[in-house]
Amino acid sequence: MNTGWRFLRSSRWAGYLAVTVVFALVCVWLGSWQLARRDAAVAENDRVAANYDAAPRPIGDVLSDLDSFDAEDKWTTVSLTGSYLSDDQLLVRNRPMGGQPGFELLVPFQLDDGDIVVVDRGWLPTGEQQDKPDVVPDAPQGEVTVVARLKAGEPTLKDRTAPEGEIPSIDLPTIAAKLDAPVYTGAYGELASESPSADTGTLGTRPPEDEGPHLSYAFQWFVFALLGFVGLGYAARQEYRLENADDPDEQKRAAERERRRRAKAKSDNDIEDELVEQASRAERR
Repeated sequence: MNTGWRFLRSSRWAGYLAVTVVFALVCVWLGSWQLARRDAAVAENDRVAANYDAAPRPIGDVLSDLDSFDAEDKWTTVSLTGSYLSDDQLLVRNRPMGGQPGFELLVPFQLDDGDIVVVDRGWLPTGEQQDKPDVVPDAPQGEVTVVARLKAGEPTLKDRTAPEGEIPSIDLPTIAAKLDAPVYTGAYGELASESPSADTGTLGTRPPEDEGPHLSYAFQWFVFALLGFVGLGYAARQEYRLENADDPDEQKRAAERERRRRAKAKSDNDIEDELVEQASRAERR
């Protein structure tokens, strides 16, 4: 190594290098995380495209067991025939929509074979005078044909409590424990339509198929990782110039840099003067 660079062997510069390497590794990890998020968004978009508007299928053709659910079956449209168990309906607390607090209305739906599917009949706003909806719409009575889209159940919120008739999350095993019949605990259905129909809450809409900015964020993190080493190299070069200020070759290079800087400044001033002169001539005309 040129003796002019011997300062790089110091513990101080070893520390600089270590910090730069750690910074680059963190940036690479964050970039990889953003790529993973993009992959998840792309997979969700593919599921929406494949399942959301597909022809309804019997739920037994999609879910082989009561507790089964595959992530690829999310948004799959299923058809159900049976009757609502309105006496066992539940409200899911703390479900905001558009910045407004509210509830999801869950009503168990018993199929003709006796199995039960939990159906989400829409979102209801919190009442103005109480912590409950002002109106909870009744499900249609008798035999009903329901078209719903499958979604996975939610985890148990152990530290949350709820009043009678309410639950803190769409925890399907907890709901199943309240019902005296076999219940699908792997997935529930988000209502799309029912016949005969009745009033519902605000039903879900098709999710936007958007990858988000994850790819550009990942690129930025990888660039930051590279810039860390570029900055380290620049700092090393600046210290080299300070350490070797008395070296004739370095003095020549410094003089050349100063000459180019002054030439550029003079050129910029000439351009500005010319623009000012052009503007003055235009005004005189």
